[in-house]
Amino acid sequence: MADYVEVNGVSMWYDERGDGDPLVLLHGGLSDSRDFTGNLDTLASRFRLLLPERRGHGHTADVAGPITLEVMAQDTIVFLDKVVGGPVRLVGYSAGATVALRVAVGRPDLVDRLVLISGAFHRDGMILRPTADAAPPPQLVAAYAEVSPDGAEHLPVVIAKIAQSVAEEPGLTAADLGAVACRTLVMVGDDDNVTLEHTLALYRGLRNAQLAIVPAASHLLLLEKPELCTRLVSDFLTTDSTPTMMPIRRATPPTTSD
Repeated sequence: MADYVEVNGVSMWYDERGDGDPLVLLHGGLSDSRDFTGNLDTLASRFRLLLPERRGHGHTADVAGPITLEVMAQDTIVFLDKVVGGPVRLVGYSAGATVALRVAVGRPDLVDRLVLISGAFHRDGMILRPTADAAPPPQLVAAYAEVSPDGAEHLPVVIAKIAQSVAEEPGLTAADLGAVACRTLVMVGDDDNVTLEHTLALYRGLRNAQLAIVPAASHLLLLEKPELCTRLVSDFLTTDSTPTMMPIRRATPPTTSD
């Protein structure tokens, strides 16, 4: 069931499916909730699935002003407060992962479990970044035109806003990452647009994180390995953490005495 909710002066479109505990999926940059078609949207069989589309993306119109990560995080926080009103399992892909991470930093009370798929906490972790100079791929233009209320001719405006945000907005710090206490799954393709070194820094910077590197996969891992990605995310969201048989990173630190 598709609907709209007023969020910070934006009429935000979202889809809702299924029943159960709330699960919110945040799509990538310059795309929309169709990122999850045929992969994570199948989790509607186990959860109350919510798929919001951010300002200037998908069915949600652009408005005057910038489209920064912080603006999108604040929009998401208002969405969660209004539509759910309590903690959720929050999953973000690509730019959506960065937004989800900022939500967890700013409003930890709203995030029960967190999944970050191909996300960077700083632009330095990205190999390719959005630019206003290059022509967008035809597939991106077609997908935008299919659902956007602003029309295909508005896409360059949105691209320019996001490119400026990526170039100027400071990333999160080690202290920000260390403040995230909820269980988190960090997932990335082994040939992703986010470097493995950056992914490791994200994983190590979080207090309670698990790491999944999907083999033979790129930044489009949800489309390339839908069953594997969905199984990894589903297992994380539906099972409790259990001790491993030979812990190293998760070993209890030895006690010291005077």
